[in-house]
Amino acid sequence: MSTLETVPETRPASTPGVLTKVRAAAGRIDAKTPAHRDRAIDGLRALALLAVPTGHWLLGGFTLDSDGALHNASPLSAFGGLAPASWVLQMLGVFFLVGGYASALSFRRHTGSAGAWLKGRIARLGRPVLGVTAVWALAAPVLYAAGVPEATLRTGAKLVIQPLWFVGVYVVVTALTPYCVRAAHRLGGWAAAPLLASVAVVDFLRYGPFADSVPGWVALVNILPGWLFAYQLGVAWGEGRIGRRGGWLLLAGGGVLFAALLMVFHYPASMVGVPGEARTNSHPPSLLVLALAAAQSGAAILLRDRLARLLARPMLWAPVVVINLCAMTILCWHQTAMLAAAVPGSFAGGLAGLTTAPDSVGWIVARLAWMPVFAALLVGIARYARRFERPATGLTRATAVRRTVAGVLAAGFAVFALGLA
Repeated sequence: MSTLETVPETRPASTPGVLTKVRAAAGRIDAKTPAHRDRAIDGLRALALLAVPTGHWLLGGFTLDSDGALHNASPLSAFGGLAPASWVLQMLGVFFLVGGYASALSFRRHTGSAGAWLKGRIARLGRPVLGVTAVWALAAPVLYAAGVPEATLRTGAKLVIQPLWFVGVYVVVTALTPYCVRAAHRLGGWAAAPLLASVAVVDFLRYGPFADSVPGWVALVNILPGWLFAYQLGVAWGEGRIGRRGGWLLLAGGGVLFAALLMVFHYPASMVGVPGEARTNSHPPSLLVLALAAAQSGAAILLRDRLARLLARPMLWAPVVVINLCAMTILCWHQTAMLAAAVPGSFAGGLAGLTTAPDSVGWIVARLAWMPVFAALLVGIARYARRFERPATGLTRATAVRRTVAGVLAAGFAVFALGLA
């Protein structure tokens, strides 16, 4: 026998790995989730939320002028073939669908007056909007003093304001929830049909043979019925008036209408505005937006049970919870995250995928590489901005003063962003 004996290797007690900690955290989130929580609805909301920054980061770009100022640009101007990406990333129809579903359930459970119910929901939307606009109102003069060109600040202000139109529209449709519930009880999913017809009539007026004699403001009529359409479908779904048969009808009907509008009536293929194009599908919404919303809503209804089974897994459910808890923070601050990279980058000159013109395949590849950077910046910003989503603990004089100051700052920033000052 050898005189050298094998000595067992001694290792320090290993600390739990990152994956173990993540699984433990996911397990705790899963355990705290009430049994009645509709995970599929939360999952659909999270998916629609993530599509907003993804779409803006991927389909929005910048150019630098001779003075080093940033100006908005879009790869869709050079790459029309990217338009189908907007069909996937334009998920506001799903967002309004889920919003209608959740509002119907919440309205059914509320015990106070309809006004009190609406006030609580509006407050949840308003606090984050006031927060981001007030912060930008304070930051803009500081950035200008630090050497950031005024043109860059105006570009940034427009980007920050751009997604916030949604909040105003969402407040209006939420206020109509009691009427949507009544309509759903009487007509079921067909309560959304008049909204579709209204948008079709307006589109005929502005794009049909009489377009030259129709004033431009007529298009604005589409704003309310255009976005209320999917919300009404969601209310009917939440009231149990749309099932799988309705889901198939929405998917097939929306798909056929979408294809007809593109191929027969030659609607623009992009679901978002393209610089230089005379027509846009999104501002205000055209019939193509409603066709896509119908198809997406049908798919959501049909996939609900499968999605619920998937989200029964803690590792998949935990991210959904986090995203939903930060919903308004993501919506309000994702453009700021992109600007947090682009504004400093503008001082370095042309950085591929960030401050160079979005007119080449190389830009697309570089922009994909920048996306994780934007996401990381958004996570960092959210650590501090998340506080704007928390309700105030009590109404004191100091709280009232802060709200008043925030409102004044927000109004000033809006005036600047809209080019009124």
